[in-house]
Amino acid sequence: MSKLMIQKILAGMICVLLGPWSFHEACAEDPIQLKVLCYNIHYGQGMDGEYDIPRLAKVISDQQPDIVALQEVDVAVRRSGQVHQAQKLAELTGMKVRFGPTQHYEGGLFGNAVLTNLPIEDVHIQPLPYSESTPEKTTYPRAAIAVKVVLPNGKLLKVISTHFQHNVEEDRVKEATAINRFFPRDDLPTILAGDMNATPDSEPVKILRKQWELAIDEAKTPSAPSIKPRSRIDYIFYRGSFLKLIHSEVIAEEMASDHRPVLAIFELLD
Repeated sequence: MSKLMIQKILAGMICVLLGPWSFHEACAEDPIQLKVLCYNIHYGQGMDGEYDIPRLAKVISDQQPDIVALQEVDVAVRRSGQVHQAQKLAELTGMKVRFGPTQHYEGGLFGNAVLTNLPIEDVHIQPLPYSESTPEKTTYPRAAIAVKVVLPNGKLLKVISTHFQHNVEEDRVKEATAINRFFPRDDLPTILAGDMNATPDSEPVKILRKQWELAIDEAKTPSAPSIKPRSRIDYIFYRGSFLKLIHSEVIAEEMASDHRPVLAIFELLD
């Protein structure tokens, strides 16, 4: 049972114990909060060069999120000890996970993932456009993983984790356009989170903002590199009438990955 569901059940039990006389004063249902984290985990390698999944799990658990969009996740890759990083993070955080590979790498797979403590209904992996590598420039296949989860009010929420090309601006523009095309605005509230490798005033972010609200703090706090960050490239976007943004921040964690995690907190409105 998720923390969101427990929160709702406990609120109801307290109201019953207090009785009808104090219902309006103390028992009017408080809005339920949804905590979303976006984290590029640098295939488990911290800034000290160590591959440390328990350290990453602690960073995640300390924020008590309901949903985590992960990027740069290794599964059975030689460089990171052939660990199933998605599964290990799920075990250590007590959450469920779905992994979306984007490429084969060193005997394993590399890609994005979604952790959640909510029931999972559906999973879809969507390839995105990208330029092939050349002798002069190394690029990587790109994709998005979309997971439908069930909220405590019984409604569905779609969660998308993605990672745009790091060194080809034209690819990022095409990938942002593809996200809007493959995940068009509909009746289903949606969270889109990822490492877009693009600054807030860049063309890819402008394209996304045509269809998405951006959960960003007023200062547009940098998220990368994790030590003395200079650029904001990690984001949480959202849309849907019952998602109300109440807080957004970049978590000041500089060792577990080469990116800092980004947090957004929403109220679930009726």
